[in-house]
Amino acid sequence: MGKAPVASVQTAAHESPFYAGGNPVPLSAGERRLYLALRENIPIIDAAIDKILRLVGSFQVTCKNKGTQEELNGFLQNVPVGAAGAGVQTFLNCYLSDLLTYGNAAGEMVVQNGRLAALYNASLDDVELKEVTPLDIQVLRRENGTSVPVKYPQLVFCSALNPPSGSALGISILRGLPFVSNILLQIYHAIGTNWQRLGSVRFAVTYKPSSDAMDQAYARERAEEIAGEWGRAMRGNEVSDFISVGDVSIKTVGADCQIPDSEVPVRQMLEQIVAKLGIPPFLLGLTWSSTERMSSQQADILTSELESYRRILNPIIERICAMWLSLNGTPEDLTIEWDDISLQDTVDLASARYQNARAAQIESQAKPASPRR
Repeated sequence: MGKAPVASVQTAAHESPFYAGGNPVPLSAGERRLYLALRENIPIIDAAIDKILRLVGSFQVTCKNKGTQEELNGFLQNVPVGAAGAGVQTFLNCYLSDLLTYGNAAGEMVVQNGRLAALYNASLDDVELKEVTPLDIQVLRRENGTSVPVKYPQLVFCSALNPPSGSALGISILRGLPFVSNILLQIYHAIGTNWQRLGSVRFAVTYKPSSDAMDQAYARERAEEIAGEWGRAMRGNEVSDFISVGDVSIKTVGADCQIPDSEVPVRQMLEQIVAKLGIPPFLLGLTWSSTERMSSQQADILTSELESYRRILNPIIERICAMWLSLNGTPEDLTIEWDDISLQDTVDLASARYQNARAAQIESQAKPASPRR
């Protein structure tokens, strides 16, 4: 039996780097560090991604053979993941986190003694993704400053988030946020500096010697004595009085300075971040939408976002399940059934079905009976 011909793309330019040995992933290590720094320094970004991971939810796999189905679901719940994790859900959470943060994610199925023994989330710092052709992407391992193909490529897989036309390399969900986040961090830094200056009160103590010659001669000594007494009064653990002789004036440094209102610019920056991440503000503790209808619409939009992430994960789940079934000698078709995203969705769907059934019943009763002949 001859080997099937490899499919080729007619609309890709032949001088493209696809045909010149592969095109390395454009996301450099520095950019990955930048996106990771965004999650570390902007809490709302990290919280939004964590919310997405939890809201995507869990799933069950159904097969025609119920015995095989129970064994497969048991494997998915208990499969070792990395050095300290267990369960395919742990693997998918880390996989989706990398996908959202960097635009690409890579994983590996570890086979030992003829069985699928574990799952491993590959770090993008340890692998290199190369587009061999417009229809094929290759995962290589970084080794001693170079990249070498993995020994068993059928056990390695990768995914891309919203790849542009003509490319298999994804785009981070955080793209476009470094500029906005930089402004937000500048505002926060200015707020902290202003409160450090004005919150911890500073005083200006001024001593004006009189025109007397004696005061003029000992002005320096008296100023140093006043400074020492003032410092002692301020550094003490208890409230103490400050007593001085002569023309001494005390003013609070910065008392006439007003801290700029940061509510409007901070909200403008947060609106851009929330819009990019696709999470309703009320899930992040931001009370911007006060109406129940607006919150319901935002929840519907979030549901569609989560469904799109599930569609990206489905091929990975199918490959893992197919490998387990193949190694166990029971290959068969399977179906992935995701849990409902929220209880409110279930209630709304049930209410809609009830209303449709009720309307159909009323319409059937309202139809006039056909006349008898």
